[in-house]
Amino acid sequence: MALPLKNPKPDAKHLIDVVMGRTPCDRVPLVEYIIDDVHIKEIARRLNQPFTPAPTTDMLAPKRCDTRYLDNMIQCWHHLGYDYVRIERNAGFQLAKELADDIDTQKERSWVESTTGLIESWDDFERYPWPSVTDECFADIEYINDHLPDGMGLISSHCAGVYEHLSFIMGYETLCIALYESPDLVQAVTDRIGDIMVDFYRKLVQFDRLVAVWPGDDMGFKTGTLIRPEQLIQYILPHHKRFAEIAHNAGLPYFLHSCGNVLSIMDNLIDDVKIDAKHSFEDVIIPIADFQKRFGDRIGVLGGVDVDILTKKSPDDIRAHTRKIIDTCAPRGRFAIGSGNSIPSYVPTDNYLAMIDEALKT
Repeated sequence: MALPLKNPKPDAKHLIDVVMGRTPCDRVPLVEYIIDDVHIKEIARRLNQPFTPAPTTDMLAPKRCDTRYLDNMIQCWHHLGYDYVRIERNAGFQLAKELADDIDTQKERSWVESTTGLIESWDDFERYPWPSVTDECFADIEYINDHLPDGMGLISSHCAGVYEHLSFIMGYETLCIALYESPDLVQAVTDRIGDIMVDFYRKLVQFDRLVAVWPGDDMGFKTGTLIRPEQLIQYILPHHKRFAEIAHNAGLPYFLHSCGNVLSIMDNLIDDVKIDAKHSFEDVIIPIADFQKRFGDRIGVLGGVDVDILTKKSPDDIRAHTRKIIDTCAPRGRFAIGSGNSIPSYVPTDNYLAMIDEALKT
C-alpha cells in the first residue's frame, strides 16, 4: 500500500463506534495522540505540497498558527488514513520553563523547571496571572473544525492536564512538600486550574465536528504514580470527572492519555471518572494486550506500539509487532492501533509509516 494515501475514505463514526464497543473491530481504526512536525513536513513533501512550520513547538504556550500549517496538519492526518485530526490548545497558563534547541526541527523545545515553581506560597497564589478562556484559545481548533474533509472528525482537548499543570506551576519538588505542609494551598491551586479547564471544555464541546474529548495528563512514571494514588484521587480525579461529565452530557466519549504506571488508580478512572478509553502504553510497564485482558471489558484501549520499538527496530520488525498486537487485541473489540505514546521527531518516518501500512491491511 502506497503512503500517503491518494484517496482516503475517513469514517469518524466508525472509529468511535469501534472504541465504544458499538460495532465489531472488523476494520481496525488508526489512532494517534501527537504527530511531530518533522513527519507532517515529510508527508507534505510526499504530497508535493509546500510546508509552513508552526510558530513554536511549545504547545503549552502556543501562538496562533498560520492557517497554511493547519492545512498541512489536516493533509497529514487525512492522507495517512486517520478518521480524525487531533489538536490541543492551552488556555494560557504561565509556567516556569527552560528552553533548548531541538536538533531535529531547528526550533526551540521547552521543559518545565521541576525544583521551583511560580506558586510556592499564598502570596504567589494571589499574584499568579490566572488566565481566562477566550475565543482566541480556540482559533486553531475552529479552523480545523471548519476545514475537515468529509467523513473526518475533530478530536481535541486542553493541552496538558490538571496534574501536569499543578506540578508545572508549583514545581514538582515544591508540590511534593506542599502536599504535606500546605495541602490547602495545593487544593486551591488545583481547584483554580480545574475551574479554568471546565470553562475550556464547556466551550470545546460546542464544535460541531468534535467526535471525542481526549486530554493528556501524565500522572505516572515507570513503577508508579508521580504522587501517591490517594493524592491523585483526592486532588486530580474529581476534575477529570467534571470534564468527562461535560463530554458525556454532549454525547461525546472521554478518552484519557496518561503516561507511566497508573494501574493503582485505573479502577477509579473507570468507575468514578468514567473514562471511555485509555491511551499511552509502554511494554516495560504493561503491554497493551495485557492491559486489555485486564480492563478491556470496561473501556477501550488505544495505540500500543511501543515508541522504543518504533524508534529502534527495522520496518519489518515493526510490521510484525504491529500485526501481533492487532491479531491479539482486535478480536476482543474496543481497540484502535497506533503508537504507545506519540510520534516524536526521533522516530524514523519510514518506521512510522511501516506501522500504519501494516494496520491498514486489516
